[in-house]
Amino acid sequence: MSSDAYILEDPFFDDDLETVRTRRNLPHWNQEGKLYFVTWRLADSLPQKALAQIEDDRKSWLREHGDVALAEMEPHVKREWYRLFHHRVQKWLDAGHGSCILRKPEAKRIMADALHHFHDKRYHLGSFAIAGNHVHVLVAPHTGVELSSVIHSWKSFTSNAINKALGRTGRLWMDEYFDRLLRNQLHLERVEDYIAAHVRQGAYVERRPS
Repeated sequence: MSSDAYILEDPFFDDDLETVRTRRNLPHWNQEGKLYFVTWRLADSLPQKALAQIEDDRKSWLREHGDVALAEMEPHVKREWYRLFHHRVQKWLDAGHGSCILRKPEAKRIMADALHHFHDKRYHLGSFAIAGNHVHVLVAPHTGVELSSVIHSWKSFTSNAINKALGRTGRLWMDEYFDRLLRNQLHLERVEDYIAAHVRQGAYVERRPS
């Protein structure tokens, strides 16, 4: 489905609107009524060597650049941030490390059903991909609903339900997630294409208007 089908009145980040910034290991920008591209992953989705490298790079980055918001970075600095902490991680995830239990039909169904559950009640659900060890979602939380609470709900429910369905115990998801506010139509089209490309990796993909 073409991204022209998106029906949100004004889904893109607005420099003139209030933006709330929060941080755990990654920075998070929040703006009500806007469209986000969100990624989270299984707890075993990256090898320990990769996790250690990310942590070392994060500490080095903070020493060199400080805790600077993405929007305030110079373009070349922002490109380097995404190279180190987003694009590189996506390549590692796409390599299919770990148990990849989201490939199992039961786990895939539980995850997809959870994403749909509060569509048009707490958020507007866009296109998404459920890969073996991670999930990508386009989502716009309704006014008054925080993105963090939506993701917490998805992860908490699916952690319990998938563990029960597969007869497993223990931690399912990494605590952190990556989110990015969509900037414009071109940005949206690139994200849509990226989500759709996961079909080639055997992921379950839904292309939806948002």
